[in-house]
Amino acid sequence: MNEKRRPRILLGKVGLDGHTTGLYTVSKGLSDAGFEVIFGGIRLTTKQIANIALQEEVDAIGLSILSGAHLTLARNLFKSLKEVGLRDLPVVVGGIVPPEDISKLRELGVRDVFIPGTFMTEIVSRLKEILDTPNFEN
Repeated sequence: MNEKRRPRILLGKVGLDGHTTGLYTVSKGLSDAGFEVIFGGIRLTTKQIANIALQEEVDAIGLSILSGAHLTLARNLFKSLKEVGLRDLPVVVGGIVPPEDISKLRELGVRDVFIPGTFMTEIVSRLKEILDTPNFEN
């Protein structure tokens, strides 16, 4: 990550899931914590997410997934990221994820999973750790 700017995180939803409340809440919380949030939008393809990440030079991607397709969508996102040369970009997932799927997402390369009820302070803290910016302040 470039130390001279605020951490940039791309937030978005892939697939047909249009539920946005959690995405907007996390977007506002990260922005308030000093992150530069790039809001990709909803109903995106994994290729669109990868291209936005490349164009915006983000430090991480956060996906909100409530559709139950988290394993397929994560797998497809990593393939799309590899195609645009962003193989090592950290990806986190938030949403409805059964406990038995968390380890499966991690095996695919997802750095962290945030389920409903995770406090915003914890999301911020864990993202700072992932991005190796523990002392970052807005």
